[in-house]
Amino acid sequence: MSQTVLAAALATGLGFVLLHHVPAPAVFAQSPPPAPDVVFVPTPQAVVDAMLDLAQVTRGDVVFDLGSGDGRIVITAAKKYGARGVGIEIDPALVKKATDNAAAAGVSDRVRFVTQNLFSADISEATVVTLYLLQSINERVRPKLVRELKPGTRVVSHVFNMGPEWPPEQTRIVGPSRLFVWTIHAP
Repeated sequence: MSQTVLAAALATGLGFVLLHHVPAPAVFAQSPPPAPDVVFVPTPQAVVDAMLDLAQVTRGDVVFDLGSGDGRIVITAAKKYGARGVGIEIDPALVKKATDNAAAAGVSDRVRFVTQNLFSADISEATVVTLYLLQSINERVRPKLVRELKPGTRVVSHVFNMGPEWPPEQTRIVGPSRLFVWTIHAP
């Protein structure tokens, strides 16, 4: 509203009405990005290799890594086995790092990384899912895995299992690490 119109409105006693009807500017607060539930700790390469071996990854697989960090699991799956891969990571800086690592490894055509919360991500395309989260997160994500993954999909977790309700089909020790394997069965 110009100062001339405002002065005329005030002089005629309509100032309150005019000012009262001027909409306030919209203010939108930017919410901070969600904080990760788990701190990024790189999986040692020997453990990455053992996880993919336990999952029996082949060229026809689509490997999803939930909480993919720097991308090493899906990058290794693409480079070593020719599989396709998707990394789901909540931290945009790690997604950028993983994308750069995939380019440096020459597998950008086979893998992609997305900034997303693993609980809301579409994982239905996966034939293999890898995890290095926490026990409590594994137990929270377990229903999603069972609900969204196709029968025959293999799930491999580094260090943490899925709780007593879903015992692993296989366990392997690699150095100080324990790995757990499950297969999704038809309901």
